[in-house]
Amino acid sequence: MGESRITELTLAERTLADIQRDVDAYISQFKEGYFSPLSMLARMSEEVGELAREVNHQFGEKPKKRDEADNSIEMELGDILFIVTCFANSLGIDLTEAHRKVMHKFNTRDADRWTKMDTDNG
Repeated sequence: MGESRITELTLAERTLADIQRDVDAYISQFKEGYFSPLSMLARMSEEVGELAREVNHQFGEKPKKRDEADNSIEMELGDILFIVTCFANSLGIDLTEAHRKVMHKFNTRDADRWTKMDTDNG
């Protein structure tokens, strides 16, 4: 558990900037535009709750009811990515730059926090 399966996947080459533009193009077609930051935070909390429910169904002790909707962890993560992107766009935050900054933080502050994989093949 906890091992990455990302190397098993073929990732479509889309940047965070591409995603931010896609979401902005979608939202911009509506007069209402982006929700207020407080409303988006509430929506994000709702989506994280839905993800928690799906994870609990798949990995926890609470199986789904027979009549319960067939959602997936993938779709719930997609919903969270969408609302995070909306939140960033509405506040003028470049997610690529935010990612760069957070990776710098993890690579410096947490550089020796975890046990590194043995990368010596000899």
